[in-house]
Order: sequence, then C-alpha cells, then structure tokens
Amino acid sequence: MTHTIQFLPHNKQITVADGESLIRAAMEAGVHINASCGGGGVCGKCRVRIESGEVEGGISEKLTDQDREKGYRLACLAKVTSDLTVRIPVESEVETSRLTQTMDRHTARAMTVNVEDLKQDGLFIPPVEKIYLELDPAVEGDNRADVARIMHHLRIHHDEHRLTMDLSLIRRVPDIIRQENFNVTATILRPVREDGKNEIINIEPGDTTNRNFAIAVDIGTTTVFGQVMDLQSGEVLAQQGEFNAQISYGEDVISRIMYAEKGDGLATLHKRVVETINKIIKGIIKKAKIDTHEVSTITMAGNSTMTQLLLNINPSYIRRDPYVPASILYPPFHATEIGLELAEHTTALVYPGVSSYVGGDIISGIMASGMYRSPELTLYMDIGTNAEIAIGHQEWMVCTAASAGPAFEGGGVKFGMRAAKGAVEDVSINPATYEPMIITVGNEKAKGICGSGLITLAARLLETGIIDSRGKFNQELDTLRIRQTDEIWEYVLVYEKDTQIERDITITEPDLDNLIRAKGAMYSAALTLLDEIGLKVNDIERIILAGGFGSYVDLASAITIGLLPEIEPDKVTYLGNGSLLGCRINCLTNSLRQQVTQVVNMMTNFELASTPSYMDHYMGALFLPHTELNYFPKIKAKLEALRK
Repeated sequence: MTHTIQFLPHNKQITVADGESLIRAAMEAGVHINASCGGGGVCGKCRVRIESGEVEGGISEKLTDQDREKGYRLACLAKVTSDLTVRIPVESEVETSRLTQTMDRHTARAMTVNVEDLKQDGLFIPPVEKIYLELDPAVEGDNRADVARIMHHLRIHHDEHRLTMDLSLIRRVPDIIRQENFNVTATILRPVREDGKNEIINIEPGDTTNRNFAIAVDIGTTTVFGQVMDLQSGEVLAQQGEFNAQISYGEDVISRIMYAEKGDGLATLHKRVVETINKIIKGIIKKAKIDTHEVSTITMAGNSTMTQLLLNINPSYIRRDPYVPASILYPPFHATEIGLELAEHTTALVYPGVSSYVGGDIISGIMASGMYRSPELTLYMDIGTNAEIAIGHQEWMVCTAASAGPAFEGGGVKFGMRAAKGAVEDVSINPATYEPMIITVGNEKAKGICGSGLITLAARLLETGIIDSRGKFNQELDTLRIRQTDEIWEYVLVYEKDTQIERDITITEPDLDNLIRAKGAMYSAALTLLDEIGLKVNDIERIILAGGFGSYVDLASAITIGLLPEIEPDKVTYLGNGSLLGCRINCLTNSLRQQVTQVVNMMTNFELASTPSYMDHYMGALFLPHTELNYFPKIKAKLEALRK
C-alpha cells in the first residue's frame, strides 16, 4: 500500500510506502526540515503541521498541548498511514525556491533470486538429491553385493547412471540397509562437470527425503555470513553473521598474509576462520531445527586470500610480484577435511577465483547477477575496502581489483563507523543557511557517520558550495559550522548536545580527501578497464552494485561525487551480498553450478599496477566529481544551476 504526501508551501509531492517515516519522506522529496538529532525525537526541531490525513505517532513532550491540537507532529516520529498534506513551519521555509533544485534521490532496485522462476525454467535441480529406495531384500538366489543392489536399483528405477561410492561409505552400507529391511534413502551428489560421475555420498535407513539441507557461506575479510536452505523448497530457513575472528591479526588481506608468513601464523588464521564458520553453522542449524547430519552440502566463497587461508594454503605469493594465487579451481572435498563441524558425508565446494585479487566472492556474485548470460554491457562493482570490478556481457568479461581503502566502511574518517544504530546515514543541507538535516540508523542520537552517509554528505556539501571540487571548505561562507580546529578545517554536522558521544561530530578535509581517493580508485579502475577494451563510459547499459551498503547509497549522490558513472537510476540494481547469494544459487541449481568454470574462462584479468593508463585515470578522478566534467554532463549542468 502506498500514500501520496503533499508538502506545503513547497508544493512538492511524493508517493511512499505505508509506514514510512515522515522525515525520510521529506528528505526523499527534497524538502528540508530542521533535524539535528538523527530522528530520535530529542531535538524537537522537525515539527510539522498535518493539514489533512492521519499519521501514526509523532507525539512528543517537545510539543505543547496547543501544538498537538493544531495538528503539529514531530516528523521523525510520525509514520505515514494515509494520504497527507503536510505544512512545513516558517522556520524551515528559507529560500524554498532553492530547495527545489536539489538532486533527485534514488536507491538501487534490489535484485533477488526467485526460486519459483528457477522451478519454472527447469533449473531448480539441487546438486545434492535424496532418493528413497525400496530394495529387494537379499535372499537365497539373490545374493548380490549390497552396493551393487543399491546401484542396480537406482539405474533401473531412477535412470541413474555413472554412479560411484567411496570406501568410507561402503564400510557402513551393510549395517545401514538392514535397519529398515532394505528400505533406504540414497543421497546423490551431481557432478560439477557434465561428463563427471554421480557420487552416492550417504545411505540412510528409511525414508528421509524430506530432510535435505544445504549451507551457503560468504567469507568476508571483516564479516562472515551463513544461510541454511531446504533443498526441497529452496527456502532460506535461518541466517547469521559474525565478525571474522581473523580481524585480531590484521584488518586487511595484506596484513593477514604477512601474519601467515610468521611461525604458525597460517595455522592460526585457518583455525580462526573455521571457528567463525562453525559458530555460524551451529547457530543456523539450531534456529532451523535441523540436525548436522541432515546437511548434505556447503558452498563457500571468499576473496583469494580468504579462500587460501580457509583451505590452509600458503597465501604469500598473492602479494608478491607477479601476484600468483595457489589455484584458481578447487575440487569438491569433505567438509570435515578442513575442520568444519558437519557430517562426514557433507560435501564442501569453494567458488573458484580469477587472480590474486579477484576471487571466488566476485565469481559468486557474477553468477548470482546473471550478467554472464545478459546481452547488456554491464558494470559490476563490489564496493568495499578491496573493490572488485567486472565489465562485460554474455560473450566476454574483463575484471580487476582496486585498493579503495576503508572509507566506504567508516575507516580513515574521524567520526566514521559501520552502519550501526546512531550512524548518520542520510543528510540534507539547507543551501541558504547551511544547516543540516540528518537521519541516523535506528533514529537514535548520532554517534558517527557510516559509508552511505559519508557519500551523501559529500554530495550535499558540494551541491551547496560548502566545499569545492577538491574537497576544500569555502571559508568565506556565513556559517559557524565551518571552522578550523587544530589547523584542520571542518564542518560541524551534529553539535555535541545532540550526539551520544559528548563531542561535536564533524567532517574534516582529511576525511574528504580519503573519500575522494577511495571513490577515485573505483571510478578510475572502471575507466581503465573500458580503455583497455576500447569502450567508453556511455557504452555501459547497466550497473550492478554489490557490497554491504549498496542498497542504502543514494545513487544521485554517488554519481555527484564521481563514484559511479552517470547513468539513469533505473539502470542500476543492487545485488546485496552477491557472494552469499551466489553460494545459495550454487546449492539450489546444479545446472547453473556447472557454468562456473565457463564464467571463469570468460574473464580476462587486468592488474592495475602494470596497466599504464590507470594512474592517469586515477589522478583525474581525485576531484568531485572528476577533473574531466564531460564525463558527468548532467551533474555539471546541475551544479552550475545550483551556483546561480
């Protein structure tokens, strides 16, 4: 259900979902409302008057009885439940004509996997299947071997051919098949290669076909996420995330490789990530109310370093010229081989990578996005500390990795933080008074700025002329929010009284410099790939964003600062955790799983360090949005209009 809101006196109209926060609706409409506490109802500055319609909430001790009778509510506490006409009080009506010039705000459309579509397309064929068998009992005159009896039944009654069974299972078969008078369930693992063999990985007494589960795990440098799925329905039954316990030994892949090179460092890092995964496995199995032995398969993906540490493989040569990983492809193996607390028969698969810095997490995301099957020229960007980029379509793909730094995840920024409660995630700035309007995660008092908030803040500062294209503050503006502290210029986003941290929250010129370098690394990497294959930015037909905050980034802001190429918002989709989604798909459809090697072979990797044009592109990208404004003609025109 949606509702239409008319904001007066701006005559701005917007349609929002039922239950949307009124203050967020105003921000989406480009209507400025004074708000400094982040949406927690503390400062009382976001009072608005409801002239028609009804809202839920919005009552606060900051409003007098007379205010309430007149229809005043706090926008940060009010939820939209009907069509509304809302009047913004006179204290927020400064230069309303200029407020209408703000950029349109859009977030990316989410991309999801629809199990029903997989079923309709005949692709919902899990790589691990359970088949119930009512075998003929062994009697005089039919004394076939137990294993031969199973394979013959599968071949005759289920058209299963090219079957194998390993020695550990053969040892257990004689006792198992006699527990329920030769009625058993066979678990069959389909081959990754079309010409491979079907392996019988488990035999259970009785009919257990309705108890077949799989686990998907994304092994990130900072966090590890896991999901457990029902292989009959495709439904995700439970999920959980944990910080990667390797963090204690280094925050990035290079520091962890260096730690792994010392003494028993490799064994320690291997042990820590396995402990993290086991903690997740234990949690999601408990939530899903299943048993460990009912999990037939687990699929995992991570960058090249995380993958080698998981598999207890020396990662030293990943960071040394000529930057060589131990392997691109990894065979299936028993999960217990690396210490995962699953059944002996549970098969583990690890997504292959492309190079030292383009790993299985990107291949997994590309598989999930389907870009390798699309005729559209697509730019795939996984935004994070180690930024990976791919460009291509169904005929070819190129890829690279760039070190963007930690700014997008709150690192290298004075008041940066992850997107936890209290993090500033959205910002608007009055272009006449330079006063900010902020929204925080959880609508709590502010305690820092997360990555998506930093991108939006930088865009608003640029649009209002508070900073120039180099990220330097305009010291001539008539506002106390621009000040110099310890010889560093900064803008006060939230004053101490409205924060949780008992000090002002500011954005400094060094903070902006770190952001510019991070966004410059990503954009210049994309330009370099395009140059190497003879294409231009305007040839891109679609952008897919992956990573932790892609769904929250305001696309117009990302384009304004030069993080993303200038493209229509409806051509941008958000994949979310592409690595985890690709692992999930791997568990649900063997048909697509068999295409992984094909995708790896389609990809050509470029090492930016040895690509001469990269540094030229990088230096040009160290401006907002870029030193070459012809890359951003619409942004150029809008910025010029905002300056008038």
